[in-house]
Amino acid sequence: MSERRIPRWSELKPLLRPRPIELDGTRRRLSRAHTIADLRQLARRRTPKAPFDYTDGAAEEEISLRRARQAFRQVEFHPAVLRDVSAVDPSAEILGARSALPFAFAPTGFTRMMQHEGERAVARVAERVGIPFSLSTMGTTSIEAVARSAPNARKWFQLYLWKDREASKDLVRRALESGYDTLILTVDTPVAGARHRDARNGLTIPPALSARTFVDGALHPAWSFNLLTTEPLSFASLSSWDGTVAELINTMFDPTVTFADLEWLRDLWPHELVVKGVQSTTDARDVVAAGADAVVLSNHGGRQLDRAPTPLKLLPRVVDELQGRAEVLLDTGILSGADIIAAVANGANGCLVGRAFLYGLMAGGERGVDRAVEILSSEITRTMQLLGVRRLTDLTPGHVTLPG
Repeated sequence: MSERRIPRWSELKPLLRPRPIELDGTRRRLSRAHTIADLRQLARRRTPKAPFDYTDGAAEEEISLRRARQAFRQVEFHPAVLRDVSAVDPSAEILGARSALPFAFAPTGFTRMMQHEGERAVARVAERVGIPFSLSTMGTTSIEAVARSAPNARKWFQLYLWKDREASKDLVRRALESGYDTLILTVDTPVAGARHRDARNGLTIPPALSARTFVDGALHPAWSFNLLTTEPLSFASLSSWDGTVAELINTMFDPTVTFADLEWLRDLWPHELVVKGVQSTTDARDVVAAGADAVVLSNHGGRQLDRAPTPLKLLPRVVDELQGRAEVLLDTGILSGADIIAAVANGANGCLVGRAFLYGLMAGGERGVDRAVEILSSEITRTMQLLGVRRLTDLTPGHVTLPG
């Protein structure tokens, strides 16, 4: 049996290393977030239920979203050992320009509803980091205001075709004049998906003041104070709206959109044209034949058709179908840098990340978005090193087994 003794002060002193007291609440909060899941939990605590659920939720039973995330969880990596990975380069060539990381910020609607800093904050982070930022047609900051807030960022504009084609044409003109270099046409929203969380929460744009929302706002005073004391919600593409998200989509979006409209848009837009919402090899082939420079394999984050194809599982077939004739991007279900590496190894030129940065925004504004990028960047770099690759171009399908 070991003899016990009283430890000497000289032995205890080196172990006593109290952390400095951090007076900045946002910095203290974000320093405890080590994963996107941690940011999600912070976001949930700091944001009223309706805007949080708008970000976090999906359509109907949310099966598509769960399947997408499960597909990434079931990925199996195959590392190569005894490789020099003292320095790795996580940058990627995406749509004719270098991105510091193999992802872009996805277009997200009503961003200032989640946190008052909104699209401007996200665009500034994209500018600092050196990755593309996508502004949604349903964004809550104008095309021009985003351009002014991040003049050197690489800016993409995401377009929903309105029933009023002249209004759509005007959006395209404004994006072009404001220096956006890529147009993303989203094609999976002929009608609104059934987002039951939003319906149950009574979500309207802007949020309506009811007994329930008043109480929820009172429980989240910082969010409420910021919403009420900053500029009213404005929109990238329309002057105002007073109703639910589903009502807006069904009123404004055009269910008659066809390949002829894509060809019309191709003639109108002189730069990179991307089609987002592709969910089959046939459609991927056909939109490229109609003029698309890239496709985004996406089921809209599970927010439109539930039980839609899982983009990660579709990826190898689309890459094989296109044979390099167009770039392939991917979204839905991405919550880690390892998820992005799995997609790139199987032929994606890059990914679009949406919920991950929105959780950061809700958790800590612009600094929260910075933290989300730091987390994803460190995960991308570490995964590359552990796989034994120094450049993204060294990744192959042999590094990753996808779920069947």
